[in-house]
Amino acid sequence: MASKNVKIIAAVLIIAIVAIAAYLAVAYGAPTTVADGDNVSVYYTGAFTNGTVFNTNVGGQPLNFTVGANEVIEGFDQGVIGMSVGQNKTITVPPDQGYGVVNPALIVSVPMTAFGNASIANGMIVTASDGQEGVVESFNTTNAIVDFNPPLAGQTLVFNIKVVVIKR
Repeated sequence: MASKNVKIIAAVLIIAIVAIAAYLAVAYGAPTTVADGDNVSVYYTGAFTNGTVFNTNVGGQPLNFTVGANEVIEGFDQGVIGMSVGQNKTITVPPDQGYGVVNPALIVSVPMTAFGNASIANGMIVTASDGQEGVVESFNTTNAIVDFNPPLAGQTLVFNIKVVVIKR
C-alpha cells in the first residue's frame, strides 16, 4: 500500500513540476510575436513597386532594431508587429510611412560658383556646407539644380521581411 502511495505522490509531483515549467516557459520564455518595444533581428529585401531591388541583407547580417524606437522607417517598424520567429511577410510602405513625400523646397538652384573648379554631372552626389547630401538633377553654365530630398523620398517601397530573433 505504501509503495502505491509513493507512486501516486511521485506522479503528482512530476505533473506539478511539468505544469510549473510550462507556465514559466510561457510567462518568461521567448516572446511568440513581435510587440512594440521588442528588440528584433530580421532579414529583408527592399524593392520598388516595379520589382527592382534597392537593398537587401539576405545572406549577410540580420538587421537589429527596437520596435517603436524610430530606428527604422515607420512602415517597416509597424510591419513587423505581430510577426513570429521564422515568419516571412511582404509589406508595402507608402512614402508618408517611408522616407517622406518629395519636398519641392529641397530642390534648389545652386550657383555654379559654389562648386569651385569641380566638374559637375547629372546624377552626381554633392555635399552642402552643412553636410547634407544632394543629387545634381541638371545644370547649365550658371546654375545647378540639386535635389536634397532623401534618395527614396516619394517612393512606395515593398519589403519582404523574415523575423529571426525576438527579445523582450
